[in-house]
Amino acid sequence: MAAKEKLFYEQLGRRIAERRKAADITQVELAKILGVAQQTMAHYEGGVSRIAVALLPPLARALNTTVEDLLGEDSKRAGKRGPASKLQQQLDQVSQLPKAQQKFVSQMLDTVLQQAGH
Repeated sequence: MAAKEKLFYEQLGRRIAERRKAADITQVELAKILGVAQQTMAHYEGGVSRIAVALLPPLARALNTTVEDLLGEDSKRAGKRGPASKLQQQLDQVSQLPKAQQKFVSQMLDTVLQQAGH
């Protein structure tokens, strides 16, 4: 693996581990969700093994984040500096919910905005 590629996979693994820990999910649990061995998950997080592209969307869903975030390239905020606002983080999470739950959240927001006179 070339040095630049190795660095990419190490950073990706670090982001996966950070988001997994923030979601209070063990390596064993995440590995089970993805259908891989715990040791494989450890290798992904350590940047030792390349993660299959096909695993990125289910991985992002399991960690309640986006593929762009895992890759370190949040395209929704391109050009902006600093962490995403709490509202933006919540919107990103809502966008990953099933459609029925998204509709429910949207209806709640409509109600609140109507009450506020907007």
